[in-house]
Amino acid sequence: MKSGMDLISIHDLSADDVEEILVLASDLKARQKAGIPHPLLAGKTLGMIFEKSSTRTRVSFEVGMYQLGGQALFLSGRDLQLGRGEPIADTARVLSRYLDGIMIRTYGHERIEEFARYSDVPVINALSDLLHPCQALTDLLTIREHKGRLAGLKMAYVGDGNNMTHSLMYAAAKVGMHFAAATPVGYEPNETVVQNARADAAETGASMTLTHDPKDAVQDADVVVTDTWASMGQEAEHGARTAVFRPYQVNRDLLAAADRRAVVMHCLPAYRGEEITAEVLESFADVIFDEAENRLHVQKAIMALVMGG
Repeated sequence: MKSGMDLISIHDLSADDVEEILVLASDLKARQKAGIPHPLLAGKTLGMIFEKSSTRTRVSFEVGMYQLGGQALFLSGRDLQLGRGEPIADTARVLSRYLDGIMIRTYGHERIEEFARYSDVPVINALSDLLHPCQALTDLLTIREHKGRLAGLKMAYVGDGNNMTHSLMYAAAKVGMHFAAATPVGYEPNETVVQNARADAAETGASMTLTHDPKDAVQDADVVVTDTWASMGQEAEHGARTAVFRPYQVNRDLLAAADRRAVVMHCLPAYRGEEITAEVLESFADVIFDEAENRLHVQKAIMALVMGG
């Protein structure tokens, strides 16, 4: 990745960009574990705009900037004039004069795209309603740690066709992983994202399968991924969604269709007894909490690449 690049979508990255992120993330993880200082962003400042609350995103970005020798500023929607109606274009141009990079976690994806259009410093998508690229890149690192490779493996996603589904589709396609998603009728992934992911997959020899049958998706899968049935902002739909998604729970019966060495992943927070059983989550806790930790290392790699130089 070139210094100064935005990270809005994995679709925008080349396969080499993805590999560069994963290699640097592994290196930074090893250095951090060994206690070797790596102040690659000494003297630099990241602005963190949160219009959606977070546990993992805030802590991992803030700690990551500290470990890279820089500092992070937490900016909630209430702290900014954005919350009082200042145009995104104006906020982006002002903050670009003060900061070396900007991370945004928000609702509408178009808000991040507009911010990046007017910003003179790199903008990192830390989550939108459409995409969650940092998490999907983190999942790739975690899979490679536990499986030793990415290309040729099969990833199955079971649940809502949401921002995680979209970014995992892009991520799998870029590294040559076969991808299958099972979603209920009416909860399918965004069609534009599907078309883009299919185009990316064609370049790497990966396959892209969409189905309504969770057992079909999970058949012979090396990795099974799920996510909460009601994302932030959808709390009022929780009851209705639970009824629709009940057949999509990741449990022992469903995993019987996967490869016997399959691992299960979840980006957290997890709701035991809903999208995943407590038994399955605890059986794969080592993978899931490696996945949570790896947000730190992957995001450090992204920041070092786009804010360095």
